[in-house]
Amino acid sequence: MMPLSLADTGEEKTILKVVGSSEVRKHLETLGFVCGCPVRIVNTFGGNIIVNIKDTRVAISREMAQKIMLSDHG
Repeated sequence: MMPLSLADTGEEKTILKVVGSSEVRKHLETLGFVCGCPVRIVNTFGGNIIVNIKDTRVAISREMAQKIMLSDHG
């Protein structure tokens, strides 16, 4: 398992779990970051990470990306 913040640009991974306070988890869930969902890292920009998730492009802070745990392979 690895945090989203360490994934390479262009990689598609599967979300295994989201950690943090209940408020943080709920916020990320409303953005589409739920277990089992594929996510692709599009770019990093000014401390933010831009991802494609559920046919939507979302930018989140590196701090929030640390709370999204991904599979190590595909």
